[in-house]
Amino acid sequence: KIKIGGFVIPGILVLLLGLFLIGNQKNVFTSPIRVYGIFNNEHSLQVGNNVRFAGINIGVVDGIDIVTDSSVKVTVTMNEKVKKFIKKDARMSIGSDGLMGDKLVAISPGVNSRQPVNEGDRLGVVNPIDMDKIIGKLAKIADNGATLTENLNDIVDKINHGQGSIGRL
Repeated sequence: KIKIGGFVIPGILVLLLGLFLIGNQKNVFTSPIRVYGIFNNEHSLQVGNNVRFAGINIGVVDGIDIVTDSSVKVTVTMNEKVKKFIKKDARMSIGSDGLMGDKLVAISPGVNSRQPVNEGDRLGVVNPIDMDKIIGKLAKIADNGATLTENLNDIVDKINHGQGSIGRL
């Protein structure tokens, strides 16, 4: 019985410690504040992703809801302790954690307002760049460059074989 108790008690303590750490990260034991922003595209953001302010994790993405066919409401939950640092004119943006990391919501501080954000406030957003559109444009530029190179190659080949006025010279 003592050997079993020696395994069970530390196991329960590790489980409780894990629950406490996860609950603390997800703001379960503190009074949270919820704010939201309306984005044109949520760029693979998921519920549970981190919210950062000045490089520090202050909360999590609580909900992602479709508002219209071209806009998405992203609700974030953050610790009430950081409320005094985030002003009403703060802006939300969607970024990534590292080069290929998870998506996150970054909150940039407001500069013109002195009033802190309140429960249910809407923050301004900075819509992310649509990488699919950029890649599509780059592919089109690459195709045009290939066509241009082929045409220049034909012209140089004709000049080298003495065709055309410049080739005769």
